[in-house]
Amino acid sequence: MKSLKDREKTCSFDFPEPPSFLPEWAWEEAREWQNLDEFNIMVRAEEKTGKQLDIEYIKMPPKLWGLHVARGSKALVYLNSDLPLIWRRFALFHELFHLLNHKKGESFWMRTATPMSSFEHQADIFAWVALWPEWREGYQ
Repeated sequence: MKSLKDREKTCSFDFPEPPSFLPEWAWEEAREWQNLDEFNIMVRAEEKTGKQLDIEYIKMPPKLWGLHVARGSKALVYLNSDLPLIWRRFALFHELFHLLNHKKGESFWMRTATPMSSFEHQADIFAWVALWPEWREGYQ
C-alpha cells in the first residue's frame, strides 16, 4: 500500500512541508479543533460564528484549494474535491480561520496596512496546528 507521501507525488498539487515552528497563538486557537470530524467542525464553527455553515466539494484548479463565501447568517466553504483527504481538511481549517477571524471580508483587509499574504500565512499556521495530530499519524 502506498504511503500518503507516495500518493501525493502522483497529484498535480503543490503540497507544503510543515513549518519548523508553530507559534503559541496558533496552539491556543486551533487545539480545540484537533481530531474533530467534519460534522463536529461544522457544529463548532456555527456556534462560534453564528452562521449556518455548509461545505461543498467541487472541482477546482490545483492552485485553488478552497474558498468561502459568507453573507448574513450563512456561510459556504468550497473545497477542491481533487485534494487528498488530509489536504481537504487543511483547506477546511484554513477557510475556517478566515471565517472566525476575518469577519469583514477582503475589502476591509485591503484597506489595512497588513498585507493579505499575512492573513493567508496566519490561516495556514492555524490549519497546520488543527491538523497536527492527523499529520503526525499519517506521516510518521
